[in-house]
Amino acid sequence: MDSTITPGRTTRNGTRTALVLGASGSIGGAVSAALLAHGWAVRGLARHPDRTRLQGLAQGPAGSIEWLAGDAMVREDVVAAAAGVQVIVHAVSPPGYRDWDRRVLPMMDNTIAAARAAGGARILLPGTIYNVDAARTPLLLEDGPQRPASRKGKIRVELERRLEAVSGEVPVLIVRAGDYFGPRTRSSWFAQAMVTTGRPVRRLTHLAPHVGHAWAYLPDLAETMVRLLEHPGLRPFERVGFEGFWDPDGRALPALVAQAVGAERLPERTFPWWLMRLAAPFGGFAREAVDILPYWRHSVRIDNRRLLELLGAEPRTPALEAMRRTLQGLACLPEPAQAPGLGTPTQLPGKT
Repeated sequence: MDSTITPGRTTRNGTRTALVLGASGSIGGAVSAALLAHGWAVRGLARHPDRTRLQGLAQGPAGSIEWLAGDAMVREDVVAAAAGVQVIVHAVSPPGYRDWDRRVLPMMDNTIAAARAAGGARILLPGTIYNVDAARTPLLLEDGPQRPASRKGKIRVELERRLEAVSGEVPVLIVRAGDYFGPRTRSSWFAQAMVTTGRPVRRLTHLAPHVGHAWAYLPDLAETMVRLLEHPGLRPFERVGFEGFWDPDGRALPALVAQAVGAERLPERTFPWWLMRLAAPFGGFAREAVDILPYWRHSVRIDNRRLLELLGAEPRTPALEAMRRTLQGLACLPEPAQAPGLGTPTQLPGKT
């Protein structure tokens, strides 16, 4: 199969098809919506498809997501779901960081097997910044050294190594981005730590005071991914950085939240990292949170030069509009009407 998927290229029945593993999750759902908007047919794999259909995910010119019963940990299920597709979006991961060491790599091996069986479908992997040593990587280059200190980072490096090793027969696109925020991004540091989903924003929990941090507005990231998939200049193996919203000092994103809710500033408290350290020896979320603590203690900005070479510019919603949509989607803004100060969309400091 030709690894280039251009806007004009279709399958025999006239529609390009993608299998999205993790389509009910934050990034998987956003990519599914973007694919549908671009006219793709989208399949999703779920253990309980009837229950998943009730979530009301987006529709597009090619219809809505076709849900199939199956498990990403079962190779036969993934291979069957991927029959005839041109792209497999690998957006599945263990919930709450649980069992990363036992589940992440086997799931990727299943995706690789399914892509091979489909005749060389391109694998799209949403990448992270965990692949590098945060203390030594102020700027994350697309092909820079990957020497992570965290367990999660080492697994991520192995994940990408396996993809690069098979890219001669299974083309690969990795799009690296920072922490997510967006209307459907309920499983994220923003939605689960900074604000309280379902409640008006009265105060913020600060994760990284005085430290720069990379954020990605999911609808923009998903649109970027689909445009890249459709670009004729993609190489068989591509690593692309998505700069997103760069908060240079840890103050810009909280200020943006305050502006979106019409407050001059909001009371803040610091995330209890000390409690995570105490609980880490017992495993679970606390251990996994401490594992990625360096990425909140050191600034890691994402270089996007390859993305700009391919697309010319990142899709970018004005920052205030993006935050307003995010808070409304998380039910943190009680009314859909504009809050004070929303008349003039702005970017985060340093953005154009």
